[in-house]
Amino acid sequence: MPDRWGDGVWTALLETRERLAAILPGLFVLVVLLGLGVLLGVITKVVLERGARAFGFDRVMERWGVAASLRRSGVQRAPSGVLGLLAFWAIFLFFASAGVDAVALPGAHSATALLLAFLPPLFAALLILVAGWLLANFLGQTILIAAVNARLPEARLLARVAHWAVILFAVATALTHLGIGKEMVLVAFGITFGGLVLALALAFGLGGRHIAADLLRRRLRRESPPPQERLTHL
Repeated sequence: MPDRWGDGVWTALLETRERLAAILPGLFVLVVLLGLGVLLGVITKVVLERGARAFGFDRVMERWGVAASLRRSGVQRAPSGVLGLLAFWAIFLFFASAGVDAVALPGAHSATALLLAFLPPLFAALLILVAGWLLANFLGQTILIAAVNARLPEARLLARVAHWAVILFAVATALTHLGIGKEMVLVAFGITFGGLVLALALAFGLGGRHIAADLLRRRLRRESPPPQERLTHL
């Protein structure tokens, strides 16, 4: 019996050694690739941040309202810092996926292929979100300025509704582009956007009924003929 236990333990140790010997080269490659990813990511981050600052990227983002939106969202980094951080993580994830492929773990042999296949639609979705964000800020500011100049009391409300309507449309478009719940996203966006339009219509209808009545009264008064031109019975 002791010999049988000893043989079993020895066999298990030999199998563990063989597995480690098969995995260790891949683990070494994984560590090297992770180190390279961190190093190249940091270098790219620093170069990109300095280049963006040198070309006035932060000033442009401040003018477009992106920097203010980042601060309101709790992001204390400058836009150039956010750009550098995104570049760092993109490079690190690429090297990390290559390292996972080198280890040749079961079920993870195609991590790089999956990442490369997912990157183009992800990049396009991010561009859609950024473009929608910029358009929402621009449209919100434009509507706010126009409404304030027109002395509308609901100027800020109109600007916020326009801002969030564009944001919701951009998010729905990005999720649809990624193929995440396509039908559900479209239905949810349609319901939300329709509700916003209905709420605005009701608000303007209830709040502006006196103005509409006054406009109709003036129109009818202007179109009515003068007393001397009216036909009377003989």
